[in-house]
Amino acid sequence: MLALGLPVLIAIGAVVGAHFYSLSTPAAAPDPPVPVAPGLELPPPSGLLVDVVGAVVRPGLYRLPRGDRVYDAIAAAGGLTGYADSTRLPNLAGRLQDGEQIKVPVLKGAPGGTVVNRTSLNTATADELALVPGFTEAFAQDVIDYRTNFGGFQTTSELVDILGMSESDFIIARRYLTL
Repeated sequence: MLALGLPVLIAIGAVVGAHFYSLSTPAAAPDPPVPVAPGLELPPPSGLLVDVVGAVVRPGLYRLPRGDRVYDAIAAAGGLTGYADSTRLPNLAGRLQDGEQIKVPVLKGAPGGTVVNRTSLNTATADELALVPGFTEAFAQDVIDYRTNFGGFQTTSELVDILGMSESDFIIARRYLTL
């Protein structure tokens, strides 16, 4: 009987000992977050990228949520100008597709070309800068802070060189900027 009971008692003792040992040791600390290497950027936000051109206040590229309609893209571009031909508008209720270009026709006889309102990097408010395609509210505030601390911008390319704006965002934004 001792030959059968001794191995069972040893096994039970080992299990109980292992249990108490695991309770007495501190839990391992979670791995620290992996730092993002300089120069790497987070992926762009999800959604559709659409190009709005023609008789809108701010033509350009806009990132909109999936499921948005043509109406939403025109609203993102500041709405229609007084030169928009309302009889030839695209289907405002149509669903947007990634990479689509929304063309808002101009009235016949209206002044030629699309007028682009430029925003001054050296005088615009944070709210005005946040409306520039490629800018966020935080980046607009960075522009204001830089302007306040260093006396303004000499070139628009300083957005990339000094403030770290991505090249792709700068290519879009530079059309809407002036000093």
